[in-house]
Amino acid sequence: MGQVIGLLGVCLVLGVLARRSGRFPEATASVFNAFLLNVSLPALVLRSMHRLQFTPGLMVAAVAPWLLFLGALAFLRLLGPRLGLSRESVTALVLTAGLGNTAFVGLPMAAALLGPDGVAVAVVADQLGSFMVVATLATLTAAKAHAGASLSVGTLARRVLVFPPFQALVVALLLRPFGFPDWLDAVLQRLGDLLTPLALFIVGFQLRLGGLRARVPALALGLSYKLVLAPLAVLAVLAFVPGLTLVVKQATVLQIAMAPMVTAALLAAEYDLDPELAVLMVGVGIPLSFFTAPLLMAQVH
Repeated sequence: MGQVIGLLGVCLVLGVLARRSGRFPEATASVFNAFLLNVSLPALVLRSMHRLQFTPGLMVAAVAPWLLFLGALAFLRLLGPRLGLSRESVTALVLTAGLGNTAFVGLPMAAALLGPDGVAVAVVADQLGSFMVVATLATLTAAKAHAGASLSVGTLARRVLVFPPFQALVVALLLRPFGFPDWLDAVLQRLGDLLTPLALFIVGFQLRLGGLRARVPALALGLSYKLVLAPLAVLAVLAFVPGLTLVVKQATVLQIAMAPMVTAALLAAEYDLDPELAVLMVGVGIPLSFFTAPLLMAQVH
């Protein structure tokens, strides 16, 4: 877990230093965004979904991230405009507050706090929850907000269908009966491993704290939902679901309490949905979650 925190911090700082050095062009972020969304993320989805071993009893962990995103849609679309936020800013909050960093941070944290049994639950929440939400609902939401009311349902559906991570998801599910050769599995792993360090580098590259004060109300709204309200709501719901073991409840709450997903900031940038706010949500939310997530998990009994 210490290595994960160290890598997150180093990549963020390197991004900040790269921008200040003047040695990287302004187009750096957009180029890396395109690479990650079209190469690294599809590779990660293809490998992870192809290897996933799902147990029906873990369905609650798979459903929770979908509820997190739907809750963000309702909560932030209701309160965001009351703060004077534009449609683009509200959608940036929905994407970042509705998607958790359940893979790179969530899995190591589950391993450190809950052991192998907790990791099994966390993997289901990540693969059948967060990954699939990114490839479907989140992409649909971003495309609709970018285009406004002028985009037809058919066009929106096509945007999702041609989104490379969604295509990778479909291919992975279709190929589950067949094993990947070792060389292909290794290539997919190496490409997927680039996602988090490069994405955090981009976040650091785009992070500008000079305008933080003006963004405090929006950040408070988004992060309070992501780091506090949504995990507490899931915790309350799980108390009424019969037959769940303690580790399933703990791992599910822990994954919902994760910081905003880095890929959500990339998606916001791809569709020009207030990328500055999305970057701040990730940059501020990640360090906060190292304290809030374990505290919330400790409330599960």
